[in-house]
Amino acid sequence: MATGRTHRPATRSRGIPEATVARLPLYLRALTALSERSVPTVSSEELAAAAGVNSAKLRKDFSYLGSYGTRGVGYDVEYLVYQISRELGLTQDWPVVIVGIGNLGAALANYGGFASRGFRVAALIDADPAMAGKPVAGIPVQHTDELEKIIEDNGVSIGVIATPAGAAQQVCDRLVAAGVTSILNFAPTVLSVPDGVDVRKVDLSIELQILAFHEQRKAGEEAEAAGPDGSGPVAAARQESAEQGPDGDVPAVMPA
Repeated sequence: MATGRTHRPATRSRGIPEATVARLPLYLRALTALSERSVPTVSSEELAAAAGVNSAKLRKDFSYLGSYGTRGVGYDVEYLVYQISRELGLTQDWPVVIVGIGNLGAALANYGGFASRGFRVAALIDADPAMAGKPVAGIPVQHTDELEKIIEDNGVSIGVIATPAGAAQQVCDRLVAAGVTSILNFAPTVLSVPDGVDVRKVDLSIELQILAFHEQRKAGEEAEAAGPDGSGPVAAARQESAEQGPDGDVPAVMPA
């Protein structure tokens, strides 16, 4: 079975833009849902809506894969699933190690979507000696002293860091020195890595802060529309609607 150490996706060598690469998992998720419902073909408009992008962008993205669909028929769902999976490197086995088995690390270990998407959790690693040997998601936790040997024995090239921020850089350095070339970082800190190592950062607090910004902006727009005394255009429209009858006519007798 192929491992992540010796086989890497061909997206960069084929000149596929990073923005397109970032959207391919969205298309794959939508296509997988269609496949599970035994839908044979899908139009670009339907697939774009399911993936949350516009159809012109989708067609442009698929052109990089050499897939153009059939006019009047659309795209073959099963073929696109295979094509995108192959481009993302998901038609082979990718052993992954998760370092830091606290609440978040344990939740990641229990996530059932890894195996179905081409990823195998090869090992769970934690610095707490009390965790050693404890099974999480059916996998015994191993101590960080074994990190380098685990990576070598399993041919690991992808590491997941779910440690506290203070330990993340040291763990990152050890992963890279042991041969890991791709890191998914859940620790709330920015990692420094050498050229040739890819890092993807997942920070839930940042995502929540962005949502808070949008909520604050929406609240401000509503307040501005209402006006300082509640007599803005939105309020006026509501008042006008309230004064109309059920058919949109102004009642003959206005309320006192």
